[in-house]
Amino acid sequence: MRPAILCVSFSEIVADARVLRQLDLLAEYGDVTTLGYGPKPASASVHLEVDSSLASLPQTPLGVAFLAARIHSKASMMAPAVQRALQLVQGHTYDLIVANEARALPFAHQIADGTPVWGDMHEWAPEERVQVLSWRLLVAPLMTYVCRRYLPSTDAISVVNDSIGELYAKNFGCTTETVRNARPFVDLTPQPLADGPIRLVHSGAAVPGRNLEGMIEAVHQLGDAYTLDFYLIEARDNGKYLQKIKQIAGDSQQIRFHPSVAPNDLPIVLNQYDLGIYSLPPRTRNQALMLPNKFFDFVQARLGIVFSPSPETSRLIDEYQVGAVAEDFSPASLARAIKSLSRQRISALKENTHRHARSLSSQTDDLVVRGIITRLLSTRHEPSNR
Repeated sequence: MRPAILCVSFSEIVADARVLRQLDLLAEYGDVTTLGYGPKPASASVHLEVDSSLASLPQTPLGVAFLAARIHSKASMMAPAVQRALQLVQGHTYDLIVANEARALPFAHQIADGTPVWGDMHEWAPEERVQVLSWRLLVAPLMTYVCRRYLPSTDAISVVNDSIGELYAKNFGCTTETVRNARPFVDLTPQPLADGPIRLVHSGAAVPGRNLEGMIEAVHQLGDAYTLDFYLIEARDNGKYLQKIKQIAGDSQQIRFHPSVAPNDLPIVLNQYDLGIYSLPPRTRNQALMLPNKFFDFVQARLGIVFSPSPETSRLIDEYQVGAVAEDFSPASLARAIKSLSRQRISALKENTHRHARSLSSQTDDLVVRGIITRLLSTRHEPSNR
């Protein structure tokens, strides 16, 4: 009988590229039950859907009261989504539980009863949304409590990059393994630059704080020799922020908006462009240390890359000579970095991403994930009271 694996992610899993790649690997080793928002992912054998209206944080009046009183042991299990999740898994047992992000850890340990728990923390949980005052005052202390309480008894811990891993080691004394947001190798070739404007592209989520406004301003400064196409996923605000971004772009002929693209199809769609761009002011520690999906999406699409400065992305851009790094986080700096690249240089950058596409694919990361899965499935613990 194949092992039974539970993968928990309080996200819309079918739109979560990192979790989808995780699921593809988990399905090699067992029958995977997913628990989260939205429809059933393709790699799942069973899907336990949590209604998207149920918050994954304790946002009820009683939950907020516990947060304010710093009664985190109770608050950590009071999120409506967590309460629904407890109902959905009742009567089921698993051989491995994967908890994506810190908010899923208390639930995973609550139901584990000796089952190994893999905590994929993704980024630095205590500062996930510290730019929001209510989150900083109420939720950040909860995330710190969750990490301090549950990480020592979590059997494997993974993070998106080494810089984030160092934060967990320094603050919680835990050992982490790095699983980047790299995607599988895609067999594409760079498209030659067409006559006319340089084709810029950005893909990602249309959520506040991603500085989409700054990228629009940069393109306005560049003039008619450049275009920018957006492939954006609507936030859980019924598209309000996306509409705001479209209004900022106005009737500019340089800027176009397209429907979001399924993660597996994204490199093929992006392959028609020349430069993938992103500029994100570091309002949080996670933003300062970013190594996002889109970097690897742009590589597999065989694009040149222009990013704002960040230790992780800047190191890769310089090491593999696949793009340019802006001097700072202003629209003017992004525009200058883009404009500094001649057409000949852009063609060379696209060839470099092509040359290094396999090195910058998920091959290395997949080995780490397979090692975690194999190790944890080989030794199921005796039931405990942790």
